[in-house]
Amino acid sequence: MTPDEIVAAINATTGCAPAMKLFTDCAFGASGDVQLGEAVEKKCEADFLSGLKATQKKAYSAQLGRCDRKYRNESGTMYRSFTAFCRAEVSQRYSQKALKAGPKAR
Repeated sequence: MTPDEIVAAINATTGCAPAMKLFTDCAFGASGDVQLGEAVEKKCEADFLSGLKATQKKAYSAQLGRCDRKYRNESGTMYRSFTAFCRAEVSQRYSQKALKAGPKAR
């Protein structure tokens, strides 16, 4: 599958967990994973982003920023993949927390 086809498949999943599984299964281990990771982030954010208060959004952004900074001084495309996975995993954790808490907690 091409990266665009994988992104389309991620977008067609029924939620964050299946999107993350597809990302894991189809990862390139290189910079191509950035595009896939962004699709997973967007899929997972649908579960929680609109329900976050300003302070929670700031904390979420800070965690994504930590992922961006973690490998910024490393060279090689595999580090772009590591960053994409880190960001997707942060989004997945927020999604899991929101789904576990239910709609009242959001």
